[in-house]
Amino acid sequence: MIAPAATKALRKLPRNERERILTAIQRLPAGDVRSLKGRRGEWRLRVGDWRAIIRLDQEGRVIVVTAVKPRGSAYDR
Repeated sequence: MIAPAATKALRKLPRNERERILTAIQRLPAGDVRSLKGRRGEWRLRVGDWRAIIRLDQEGRVIVVTAVKPRGSAYDR
């Protein structure tokens, strides 16, 4: 599941970048995924210079992509 804010960010990207990120999201939980320190229940998926911030729903069954941002601003609150 992709949150509306992440969908909007993906629409603004060039087609090749968008497809790379969407392919990586579809392969979750595989890929370069790490938990974020200081943010309980959040992880990041690294795709080149882009980061997808993800979390599990409350039952732990559905992965929700909350943001897609460039590496430099992905961790700002």
